[in-house]
Amino acid sequence: MTARDGPTLIASVQRAFRLLEAVSAHDNGAPAKQLAREAELPLATAYHLLRTLVHDGYLRKLQDGGFVLGDRVQTLRTTGRAQALLSRVRPTLAALRDELATPAYLTFYEDGEIRVAEIVDGPRTPRVDLWVGFEDAGHATALGKSVLRELDDDARRDYLSRHHLADLTPRTITSPRELLRRLDASPVAPAVTDLEEYALGTVCVAVPVYSGDTLGSLGVSLPVDRLSRLEQVRARLLPTAGRVTRSLSLTV
Repeated sequence: MTARDGPTLIASVQRAFRLLEAVSAHDNGAPAKQLAREAELPLATAYHLLRTLVHDGYLRKLQDGGFVLGDRVQTLRTTGRAQALLSRVRPTLAALRDELATPAYLTFYEDGEIRVAEIVDGPRTPRVDLWVGFEDAGHATALGKSVLRELDDDARRDYLSRHHLADLTPRTITSPRELLRRLDASPVAPAVTDLEEYALGTVCVAVPVYSGDTLGSLGVSLPVDRLSRLEQVRARLLPTAGRVTRSLSLTV
């Protein structure tokens, strides 16, 4: 890009923002001519930008020719809200990491999947090698099992019907019936453990958290030679999970 291109590109971005602002003022849509007038743009420029914004998903063209905000704008709003929520709990996760000398993990159950939302680790507290995605390993991780333990029977059956319980290590539970039996009989409930079921040499413990009505889990991982600390870890996780839930449940 040359120096001459810079102002031109900036002006184009500014025009696109003015069009987005104009569209956002019309919940039921507005035609290109009206939007061009409100954004104070030449009609040809407005047409070009509108086509680009529709192509990229920031706008949607209605059958009557009007334009409304597209799905991508809503995605930006949702992502921004999620990041604002996570920024509230990162200091708590960092404090947990430093106190226990373990990486800290936060997951949520969204759209039928268990997904990692945040990992807070460091040079002295490296995260476990996520060689299999959590969406495919909910049965083998304490974080995933914590979520499954809190789901009702219908949600559990739905999840297990859509996910193969792969044997990631010789210790992985691959029987749905046995998995549910152990979850319901967890001796450290509401905490759940993963004893080298996801990765040999690593154990994990997790407890449930909530972001409003969204279920999630908070957990840590540690080398198997520190297994004797599991009770201490669990005792710190429970109050920390309460703080995380309170922080996540505040209105952004």
